[in-house]
Amino acid sequence: MSQALNQKLESLKAKLVLLEEMVSRAAGEAVDALLENDDKKAKAVYLGDKEINAKRFEIENECLVTIATQQPLATDLRVLSSMMEIATELERMGDYAKGIAKINLMIDKKSTKAKPILEIREMVEITIDMLQRAIRAFVDGDAAAARVIPSDDDKVDELFTRIYFGLIDDMVAKKKRISLANHLQWAVHNIERMADRVVNICERTLFVSTGEMSELEESDDEWVLNL
Repeated sequence: MSQALNQKLESLKAKLVLLEEMVSRAAGEAVDALLENDDKKAKAVYLGDKEINAKRFEIENECLVTIATQQPLATDLRVLSSMMEIATELERMGDYAKGIAKINLMIDKKSTKAKPILEIREMVEITIDMLQRAIRAFVDGDAAAARVIPSDDDKVDELFTRIYFGLIDDMVAKKKRISLANHLQWAVHNIERMADRVVNICERTLFVSTGEMSELEESDDEWVLNL
């Protein structure tokens, strides 16, 4: 690897970490805004998504230019192509955070302290932790860490199911809160999708290491085949 290519890869990795930090902050603040009824914070997250988008395109453009000018081979090419994919995953996660912020601005703020809603914070904290570890694994080329991280997605899925059906019970018991509960279901759905995209990032780390694309989460096709 040439010194110029090595320097560019390190620079791009640093920018990828910065993008992750932007997304993690947006996700955390979007949920904080939701739980604290903070429209000002929600608006900041919503408007700040433009910066996340810009950083994604900056990384993607630099990767393309580097591929064209440096003509990297093997692992280096996989790193660059994976960076573009990961930047896209991060940008989409930023969109989910923006969506939560928008939900906060739309909902009726009454009764937003119900028990199922408070569990949203735990859900997003696990997701942010997964994301931070996933990006670190990619930057460090740590395939072993990338294999372990997706197991936490099960925790996010469990919380999603608990919150989602808790909100359904709430709608049945208190019909006046149907609109609120429905909006909150979309909020937790967004967090659940963030965690799924972290798994995709881990798969890219393994691709860089092995040269093979594979899914880290178990397929659920078996139940269909057994019907």
